[in-house]
Amino acid sequence: MLNYAVYTPEQVAEMLQLSKNTVYELINRGEIVAKKIGRVYRVPKQSLAFMFTGMDEDILGAQKEDEENLARVDKVIKSTRRRIWEKSKSF
Repeated sequence: MLNYAVYTPEQVAEMLQLSKNTVYELINRGEIVAKKIGRVYRVPKQSLAFMFTGMDEDILGAQKEDEENLARVDKVIKSTRRRIWEKSKSF
């Protein structure tokens, strides 16, 4: 049993209020990521999020986590530099 939603190009066209042909064009250009199974396409739900954000949900989440981590790393670096500077004054 699949754990995630997939749509047909026709369903995507209806959701996005586009023609079916436009959806197929977007798939062919790579703007909508789809998997061809036999002779039919299936579009993962994440592909639609990617289309609008420019990133899929996993990458977007990782980027936010990285940005939070960078702020913490910057704080630690500043603190360490301050301690080293204070110690160097005592020499």
